[in-house]
Amino acid sequence: MTLLLIWILNAVALLIVAYILPGITVGSFFSALIAALVLGLLNTLVKPVLVLLTLPITVVTLGLFLLVINALVFWFAGSVLKGFHVEGFWWAMLGALVYSLISGLLSRLIV
Repeated sequence: MTLLLIWILNAVALLIVAYILPGITVGSFFSALIAALVLGLLNTLVKPVLVLLTLPITVVTLGLFLLVINALVFWFAGSVLKGFHVEGFWWAMLGALVYSLISGLLSRLIV
């Protein structure tokens, strides 16, 4: 039940990000649900592999390259899905940051 609630809150966070940032668009709440699911799967399956492959760069930049990885995952999700669109890399960078902040704040409501 908690996982379902977190999924819905992440979709709401994605809708808030799309409302705040003009470079990110979400077609509907259903599109936000699918995008939140895809982002969760990408962060669970793909992101650890990317972090491991880019570990030397991450160490040299003192962890700041993780922001680039987050942006690339966010941008990739926007390019794969129909109802979720990210204009470019910098919008993906800003969107990933805002999405992380908002979803973290919303997740604290349940825990």
